[in-house]
Amino acid sequence: MRGAPRDALIADVTPSTIRGRAFGLRQAMDTAGAFAGPLLAVAAMAAFDDNFRLVFWIAVVPGLLSVACVVVGVEDVPRRREGEKEVGGPAPPIRLTDLRGLDQAFWRVAGVGVVFTLARFSEAFLVLRAHQQGLAPALAPLVLVAMNAVYMVAAYPAGAYADHGDPRRLLRWGAAVLVAADLMLANGTGLAAAFAGIAAWGLHMALTQGLFAKLVADAAPESLRGSAFGLFNLVTGGALLAASIVAGLLWDTLGAPATFMAGASFAAVAGVASFALRPDGQSCEARR
Repeated sequence: MRGAPRDALIADVTPSTIRGRAFGLRQAMDTAGAFAGPLLAVAAMAAFDDNFRLVFWIAVVPGLLSVACVVVGVEDVPRRREGEKEVGGPAPPIRLTDLRGLDQAFWRVAGVGVVFTLARFSEAFLVLRAHQQGLAPALAPLVLVAMNAVYMVAAYPAGAYADHGDPRRLLRWGAAVLVAADLMLANGTGLAAAFAGIAAWGLHMALTQGLFAKLVADAAPESLRGSAFGLFNLVTGGALLAASIVAGLLWDTLGAPATFMAGASFAAVAGVASFALRPDGQSCEARR
């Protein structure tokens, strides 16, 4: 519910020439919270004698602060849809006919996003693998800390590159890094190998996630950006669910190495799929 309107707001207030930086900064700030959150959770669990209920009540506070920031600090400028008159009130929020306004460029981005997401199952499997390699359950949040630390540091530079470089090249690098991460997690032994794979997983996220947001913003008409982000999140969310179910089945039947080897195979396919995108990353505004 928050992802699509958030990204549409960022795209609306950001010039297309620096959208990569904007989404990279958003990823970095979002991930900074994901980095600090598990550390605070570990500290709170230690301070309050493993009182889970109290820790969750503490977690409510930043959620309320986020809502307050939206209410007080964000202005949403209403737009008329093309060909409509401003009468009676806002346009209906959902119209399936709007999908006709999303051209081939958007559907290519969505298709490539689905393939990439099939290679990226739930991060819960990273926690399970680290536990298999000897990580104590009480230290499980450190898996997310390690992944998000790399994600946070690399997200903005990746976004800055996306403003000037070939987006397909960045996606291929992301796919290659994910292949390396899966191979380390599948074949490595010990916590050092596990955390090396986890760090590489975070780097792949930094290289690809903000870039996909930029690609969606560039490929969608201005009047349909919110719908485009919502639809992209719908199809990639379905792919993530499917990937996680398959990963779980492989884990239970063939073991953890098979799960990550399958992920590496999908990541390789995702790298090839990136060639389906426009080579110049030209935006919808520029095409028009």
